Amino acid sequence: MKRPVIAIGLDAADPVTIEYWMSQGHLKNLRRLREQGAYTHLDTFDYYRAETPWTTFLTGCSPEKTGYWAPVKLREGSYDVEEVNAYDFGEFPPFYALGEKYRVAVFDMPQSTLAQEANGIQVLAWGAHSPLTPSHSQPPELLGELIGKYGEHPTLNKDNANTLDVEALIRLKKDMEVGIKRRAEICQDLLQREDWDLFLTIFGETHSAGHYLWHLSPTTDHPLYESVGSQYKGDALLEIFEAIDNAIGDIVSKAPENANVVVFAAHGMGANVMDLPSMVFLPELMYRYSFPGKFGLARGKAGTNPGAPIMSKRAKKCWLRTLWNLKDDSPWKMFLRANLPLKVFNRLESFLGLRQQPDLVSPFELLEQSEPQYFQPALWYKPFWSQMKAFALPSYSEGYIRINLQGREPNGIVAPSEYNAVCDEICEVLYRLKDGRSGQPMVQKIMRTRQSATDCDPKLPDADLVVIWQDDFTTDVVDSLDFGRIGPVPFHRTGSHRARGFLLAHGPDIAAGDELPIGHALDLAPTILDLMGASIPQHFEGKPMLQRAVAALLV
Repeated sequence: MKRPVIAIGLDAADPVTIEYWMSQGHLKNLRRLREQGAYTHLDTFDYYRAETPWTTFLTGCSPEKTGYWAPVKLREGSYDVEEVNAYDFGEFPPFYALGEKYRVAVFDMPQSTLAQEANGIQVLAWGAHSPLTPSHSQPPELLGELIGKYGEHPTLNKDNANTLDVEALIRLKKDMEVGIKRRAEICQDLLQREDWDLFLTIFGETHSAGHYLWHLSPTTDHPLYESVGSQYKGDALLEIFEAIDNAIGDIVSKAPENANVVVFAAHGMGANVMDLPSMVFLPELMYRYSFPGKFGLARGKAGTNPGAPIMSKRAKKCWLRTLWNLKDDSPWKMFLRANLPLKVFNRLESFLGLRQQPDLVSPFELLEQSEPQYFQPALWYKPFWSQMKAFALPSYSEGYIRINLQGREPNGIVAPSEYNAVCDEICEVLYRLKDGRSGQPMVQKIMRTRQSATDCDPKLPDADLVVIWQDDFTTDVVDSLDFGRIGPVPFHRTGSHRARGFLLAHGPDIAAGDELPIGHALDLAPTILDLMGASIPQHFEGKPMLQRAVAALLV
């Protein structure tokens, strides 16, 4: 029997956190759906976990199969990094591109495209977190109609705030709540326009809140809670999830009575254990590895007490400027850089001819050059990449290392015969890396993406080594037995991703209290298609997770 499916994604909503809140009596609509339906955890990939989940969901394929690893890519034959945005779906289309047989409505799916074979309506980049696609719709006039009736999402492409600035975080929270309310209204409107075979929407606010409000929740474990988060009288993260829970209740109330409802997350969130290690520590460590005795950023003194986290007024105002002020230089230059307006310091440095060449390039210079990834510290080291044995690539999650290989890179210095030895040496350095506060190891494991230097499959990622950091604690300072201390540096986003998600299903085809085995993010698309009664493409790597209740099918 063909029944409609209402699929609601909670972007990067963590199952552990949600389950705790439900056990405390919160999230009443999700709790009810869970009690009356089926629920399970999902595993997902523990590499490129921030960059690939939505492509995995949409295509039913792993990144090894699609070749899509990140929205930024090293241009072949160069040291230039370019934004490629979302996967192009040329080989594997979105799973809801089902042709004339099924009517679908897709609202605010991130990192997607207007699929030509999707029979129905599609609205993209209304308010999604990191949409990686233009704001447009099919039919073209629909987006403008919805904005005219309900308004824009206040945080589209600006869902961030300085995590030390509580007032800015409160403004961000209020804007997200406005967006949640408008999203619920739009979804209820669209649901009632037609009897859809599939209605799909994604709450991106869970993703944004996890990154920036994690330390404003007393139930989470971030070092900034006591000094910053406790200034907020309440639980900002829970309040966002409560608003979304209410919105889910409103949306489901407008669904057809015979609809199956699926609520899911393809990946999760925890205290931020990745931003500083991947974005800051790893690029600096690769610089010191290639140039022993030299320091780029955040030169610290190993063996000493790191002191309190950086909480200066400047850090509260600008994370990038605070980090850039830690650039290693002579004491008087570091003093002037920290105390003069940046433009004044730059003019003085240029006038006196004191800038070394080559040198780290500042994020503000990159911004003036219209470099979209200016905030990625890895790119600050780019003037040195051609001289380094290995360098860190821009990252949103794990650490990515590229070997400067002869015959592959324009000025490669590592011979193919030395490739494995250099990888081994880097791994040894990384496994000796310790948290500067607790002394605990920083690296959980390191993945090699190539068996040898000659592996040249175009679907391989740019990184030769992928560093999976420990996920038990967050830190602002690390000690290398080989290259000294890096940090302390200012904390950035306070939540980062975890390789876990969940599936919650409720409806006439789902047995209440059904115990499901742990699934995988690859199973989401085939599960939704199975509930729709649609065929599952042969290229899908997952499988349907729900066994329909025979009694329900006979009704």
